[in-house]
This record gives sequence, structure tokens and C-alpha cells, in this order.
Amino acid sequence: MKPERTPRFAGPTEGRTVGVVGDVYRFLATGEETNGAYALFEALVLPGGGPPPHIHGREEEGFYVLEGEIVFTVQGERIVAKAGTFANMPIGTPHAFKNESDRPARMLVTVAPAGLERMFFEVGAPLPEGATHAAPPTKEEIERLLAAAPKYGLTLLLPS
Repeated sequence: MKPERTPRFAGPTEGRTVGVVGDVYRFLATGEETNGAYALFEALVLPGGGPPPHIHGREEEGFYVLEGEIVFTVQGERIVAKAGTFANMPIGTPHAFKNESDRPARMLVTVAPAGLERMFFEVGAPLPEGATHAAPPTKEEIERLLAAAPKYGLTLLLPS
């Protein structure tokens, strides 16, 4: 039986890379490559980086911390995740993550089903493969994110 799609391999710096609100995301597998089943990307979260509290209405989101330390806030509880920690956020779970350390943190992120990666491509700034820094967030980028999020089933929980 012949597979429907071609196997894909990505080297250590390969993959479409974008900067989103100050963090670097490198996409290893997108919905186009997985028939919509999932997307997998590497997140390089710089000190102070990470998204605001939010809720996914369409996909499960999994995180595996590869390097550094990420602080997750899940339904109001603070969890410090060091390298080797895995976390899964079921659909509808309010959560956020932040790098509170003084060193970059790196993690793998999966979303299933795929689709959310298109929001990163729409909102983010293209970066060269191998990039390790993104520009700090601008007012315009934050406004693009706020406008795009509902289209992708993402609810941002911002202070009033």
C-alpha cells in the first residue's frame, strides 16, 4: 500500500519560522503535511515571553519542554515546568505560559487537529531558518493577533 503523502524530515534548523509577539516558532509539520490531523512546532520562548491567558475552542494543545523552564498557569494554578516536562491542555482549558527565567526556553508544541498554525503564519513575521530572536511585539502585531484569534477559535482572556 502506497502512502497518500510523502514522508517529511526537517533538520535542526529547517522549517518555516515566524516571530509572533516576541517568540520564535519553527513549524516541523503543518496540517497540509498531516492531512489536518495535527501540527507540530518548536517554540523558542525568550525571557519574559509567552502568550496571555487564552482558551482553544478547536484543538488539544500539548507541550514538551526541551530546554529551560516555562511557567504554566492553568485554571489559575501556577506550574513550573522544567526540561523533560509534558503538559496537555484539553479543548476549553484556560491556560497561559511564560518564561520567567533569564534564559531562553525551548519546547515542542502540538495542536490536534491542525489549523492553528495558519494563525501564526497570518499574524507573525517571517524569519530566516535557524533564527533565535524575534522582534519585540509591536502594537500593530498585537492588534493583528487580537483580530485574527476568533477566526481560529482562540479566545484571549485579557484584563478589562
